[in-house]
Amino acid sequence: MVGLLVLSGVAGFLAHRLLVHPRSASAVITAAATPKAPPGGTEAPEETPAPAAPQVPENLPDIALPGADGKVHRLKEWAGRPLVVNFWATWCEPCRREIPLLNDLRHEHAANKLEIVGIAIDQADPVRQYASEHGIGYPLLLGEREGLEAARAFGMETVLPFSVFADRKGHVVTLKVGELHRDEAELILGRIREVDAGRLSLDAARPEISAGLRALREARAATD
Repeated sequence: MVGLLVLSGVAGFLAHRLLVHPRSASAVITAAATPKAPPGGTEAPEETPAPAAPQVPENLPDIALPGADGKVHRLKEWAGRPLVVNFWATWCEPCRREIPLLNDLRHEHAANKLEIVGIAIDQADPVRQYASEHGIGYPLLLGEREGLEAARAFGMETVLPFSVFADRKGHVVTLKVGELHRDEAELILGRIREVDAGRLSLDAARPEISAGLRALREARAATD
């Protein structure tokens, strides 16, 4: 169910970034060649299989990575709190633009015990330096190959940035691909609060978030 809802967001984001802002797109897309019919043959070429939809897990995977503090941390350390897991890199411009917002969200939603965890698909030294220079106030986990494996555990490949939103019970509520904007974050976090309070079911929250993000994306594209 989560994968189906996320797929529309992923496809919409890639289409928007590639068609509207091609220079800022960070997705790596491999196009398969269409098979040709043999010379003189009449047999139609076989269709190339469509790429599989991202298989987003229902629950947060048990990921363990070294932190910027030198200790190994697991995502389950933050169990019992709403969580945003942000995949980023120091060389990724939209990733860098998100950081002030992520800092602000952590501070503004402290009463709700929101935690932000950054997973840097990058080398450790540049990440530590960037975090120090730009005042990243939330926990950072580090990994190049291991970071890519962590992204795959969420059904994602080489698209940065992306953010995973989970409720207090560790359910993956939604996955936002591309730069996170304040209105999108507040929409998602608002629905997660409703889920955590028992006023909204997870099955109802996911399509509401998907529709809301689509509307915000379309509104933003209309003004670009």
